[in-house]
Amino acid sequence: MDIEAKRDAAIEDLRRFDGVLVAFSGGVDSSVVAALAEEALGERAVACTAKSETLPAAELEDATRVADEIGVRHEIVSFSELDSEAFVANDDERCYHCRSMRLGKMFEAARELGIETVCDGTNASDPGEGHRPGLRAVEELNAYSPLLEHGIEKSAVRAIAREYGLSVADKPSMACLSSRIPTGLEVTESRLSRIEKAETLLRTWGFEQFRVRDHDGLARIEVGADELDRALDPEFAAAVRRHLPDVGFDHVTLDLEGYRTGSVSPDSDEPEDAVDAEAVLGTEYPTVDD
Repeated sequence: MDIEAKRDAAIEDLRRFDGVLVAFSGGVDSSVVAALAEEALGERAVACTAKSETLPAAELEDATRVADEIGVRHEIVSFSELDSEAFVANDDERCYHCRSMRLGKMFEAARELGIETVCDGTNASDPGEGHRPGLRAVEELNAYSPLLEHGIEKSAVRAIAREYGLSVADKPSMACLSSRIPTGLEVTESRLSRIEKAETLLRTWGFEQFRVRDHDGLARIEVGADELDRALDPEFAAAVRRHLPDVGFDHVTLDLEGYRTGSVSPDSDEPEDAVDAEAVLGTEYPTVDD
């Protein structure tokens, strides 16, 4: 079955529901599900984003923008993973605890809206990508995954996103901020905050595929292979030394292996998605406030 046929089958499938609430991060997977649901159900489709300490503010803004782009109703609910001792402990089941809480809030929001079905963005590539405890939460809570159900893999998801004209069609996958903290090191608000601020700086400086790993105050920067030469620029090094201590890090290093998923948690649930970096970084390194 080709991509268009799979998309059409997913739309027809969604039409059998009275309404759906889509767990919506603004990434390409959930954006495609929201677009499919909106086409199938119109006003009976709702995209819902869960706001918490592990979601960067820029991602929440992006989700709001993309929901408007799709034309789907957008709701925001708030919760805190830090209320869960199991999540804070940051063992190899962290993603299970996070997904359980996040989807739990989706089901609560759906009930308040009189909607029975919650959809998520799990695609057909996800189950084959190693240790993914978050998928167990999807199964246990009985969320519906139209991309998985219709065999729509990641490459097809991006193709469908392009057909819809979505700006996130080529957006790199973005795991939550807690994925930057090594397994066994507690997830705290201060660690999440300094990671977010440091990654905001890298984004301001023009990097696209990167992570700032927090080794208890030591920042280990990973950037995509296509951007590593730029990260070796002495002026970038000087800017990092100057500004990352300002956001709370004691020491800063650059990982010469570059960006890779799960480097602080070998059995990570963090999604993998390569991207070609095309942005050109000049010699000016402004701060977030510039």
